[in-house]
Amino acid sequence: MTTSPDTLPSERQQSILQLLQQQGRVLSAQLAVEMQVSEDSIRRDLRDLAQQGLCRKVYGGALPATPAFPPLTERQTVQKRQKQALARHAAEQVRAGDSILLDAGSTNSAIAACLPEHQNLRVVTNAPDIALTLMGRAGIDVTLIGGRLDPRIGASVGAQALEAVSGLRVDIFFVGTCAVDAQHGLWAVDGEEAALKRAMLAASSRCIVVATRDKLGAQANHRIGAVEDIDVLVLEADTPQPQIDAFAQRGVDIQLAPRR
Repeated sequence: MTTSPDTLPSERQQSILQLLQQQGRVLSAQLAVEMQVSEDSIRRDLRDLAQQGLCRKVYGGALPATPAFPPLTERQTVQKRQKQALARHAAEQVRAGDSILLDAGSTNSAIAACLPEHQNLRVVTNAPDIALTLMGRAGIDVTLIGGRLDPRIGASVGAQALEAVSGLRVDIFFVGTCAVDAQHGLWAVDGEEAALKRAMLAASSRCIVVATRDKLGAQANHRIGAVEDIDVLVLEADTPQPQIDAFAQRGVDIQLAPRR
């Protein structure tokens, strides 16, 4: 995307935001060339955008802003159609007899609702809403991990939950993540939650990440795992190609969930 030196800063900043959405990151030097302005001008633009909470300024450029992390009950009402499409495709990764870890999250709640019955599945979760969704469904055995319930996360966390996970071995971990970056991997907002997710990752043979577009390219405060830990990344059908390519180049199996 090219602009002229006469472009207003506000217009240039809108162009930068569009590139962030498409590419998942921007570099100051590259933007300066494309927009025919100095790097100082671009750095001021990025600083202004970061102060408005529209991006996350890093050395040499910027990343998308960390997605908001409201309480689980609120997250479950947002992007419902997109999450249901992703969940249906994610559930197709499950095979009869699989053992599954499903941690908390609005997308994981949707995945739970899509799991097939009569398949002799074992589901372990620290999220009471997921346990309630699956309880009593034919052919699904449910184990609820105990611990301190965090109402914002919507699940058990802390030492008791960590101890329970340390003795597990499962086939698939559907990891709930607030951000996923093609360079640095999976992120969480809460430190205790991130520690539990790392233990779940270590207990799993396969890690499947299911992410809406707003989570791509973003980072948060607590790292869960590296890009190499992701076996399958399920994305929306209209995810921009540069974001898909960034993960594919790191060896991640990308699957696009069709709209239905």
